[in-house]
Order: sequence, then structure tokens, then C-alpha cells
Amino acid sequence: MQNVSKRTILWIVPILILFIFWYMYKPSDGAEYISYIKTQTSSSSPSLNYEDALNKTCENEEWIYFKTNNRQHVVEFKGVCPVDGQEKADINLQFIVEKDLSDFKVGVMLLKGEQQTPEKRDAFLNEVLSSQ
Repeated sequence: MQNVSKRTILWIVPILILFIFWYMYKPSDGAEYISYIKTQTSSSSPSLNYEDALNKTCENEEWIYFKTNNRQHVVEFKGVCPVDGQEKADINLQFIVEKDLSDFKVGVMLLKGEQQTPEKRDAFLNEVLSSQ
């Protein structure tokens, strides 16, 4: 068996360190956060989860996860939904999830790219959850 040279060690050690850092700090795809929000229910409609309610009401549904600069975990629902009984419009609805998946709160709602008031957001969610 050959002796390992110092030159070989100087190449292997940094590569191992890089691999360890990548493994520990690799970006998350957020699947666990998206699943958590999809299965949550509202207190006004405990038998219906957010995924079923939004999928029945909206078209072109898409669920996205991202992490903000403040290290908040955000799950965003994008779809084309009827709002206030009017024509369907592009909706972005965000949910802010705790790191340990213990709780969440409903964040902002965008209607055609414009931020809506919390009252309008809550009215939309109540309409979606109660129409089932």
C-alpha cells in the first residue's frame, strides 16, 4: 500500500469540508411546509382542508414554497379564482409557517398583483371554505 502524500490530503480535506457544508445547509424544496398547509383546516370549516377548498374553487392551482430574508417560511397558493362572485382573477395567497410546523398564519393576498386588505382576504377565504 502506498503512502498518501500531503498533496493528496490537501485536495481531499477541502472537498470533504465543502460536501459537509453543502449537506448541512442545502436548500429545501419546502415539500413538508406545502403539505402542512394543504392539510390544515379552518375553524369555520373543520371538515374541509385548504387544498380541497381551493382546488374546487380555483383553476390553474400552484403551490410554491420560499424563505424570506427574515427567515420566514412562506407557502404561496397561486390560482385563478372567483372573487366576490365576479369573474375569475389571478390570486396569490400566502401562508407563513412556523419553522417547527407547529402553527401558521395567513399572510397577504394579491388580487391581479395588488395587495388586498386583511378583511377582503378573510372574506375570500370564508367564501371559499363555506361554498363547499
